[in-house]
Amino acid sequence: MGRSTRGIDYQDVPRPVAALADEYPAGHVDPRHSHRRAQLIFASSGVMSVTTDEASFVIPPERAVWVPGGVAHEAYCRGPVSLRTVYVEPDAAAGLPTTCRVIEVRELLRELIVEATNLPVEYDVGGRDGRVMALIIDEICATPVAPLHVPMPTDPRLARVCRAILKEPSQDDALDDWASAAAMGRRTFTRQFRRETGMSFGAWRQHVRLLEALSRLAVGEPVTTVAFDIGYSSPSAFAAMFRRAFGAPPSAYFAKRGQPPDA
Repeated sequence: MGRSTRGIDYQDVPRPVAALADEYPAGHVDPRHSHRRAQLIFASSGVMSVTTDEASFVIPPERAVWVPGGVAHEAYCRGPVSLRTVYVEPDAAAGLPTTCRVIEVRELLRELIVEATNLPVEYDVGGRDGRVMALIIDEICATPVAPLHVPMPTDPRLARVCRAILKEPSQDDALDDWASAAAMGRRTFTRQFRRETGMSFGAWRQHVRLLEALSRLAVGEPVTTVAFDIGYSSPSAFAAMFRRAFGAPPSAYFAKRGQPPDA
């Protein structure tokens, strides 16, 4: 079997792991779909977001999102993206994650994924290529989870509001306006939102903004520009909130990954 850029062509290859490489332009949308196999979606360059019925995930550099088989999802490229994705048989290992999550892609896993896309599709399972693929599975099972997602409500009225905010995180409509858009009273809206997401509406919207900021900083936008664009009164206020959410201010967060944003 030769290389393809269609995910469907990798679902039934006679190997436990299959890898695909493709290039996408900025703004590319991969419409809602699902795969029989689990999928590790990794951009070796660029930033993507992935949305399922249960959550919305951001994938900056050095991160990947794990999507179990059968989970419907949609992907959006924030800028040009070099996609390197791995499809894994659900029973390939006992320790594979059973829910969607963003994971850290450390140097070893990154190089393994890139190498996997250069191997024959029907690689030698018992040889060196098979060991590369087996190590990818080991790394997926052992890699830390990154808190780069927001939960999505199941109520279609709330989900509609959340999708509108995800599309334009900087908008600052009042809570009453969003409740009205959902055709719900304020108290019903806030109560139902917390019940379905485990977060207040305000905290959810704030985390969406931080994830939007993370995406924009990852592609090189200046901290000051991003801070004001997503609604913060000053870069210092934004940096403080960023630090509380991600454990480091923007400069340190990206510097340790070799790509400090502009001040």
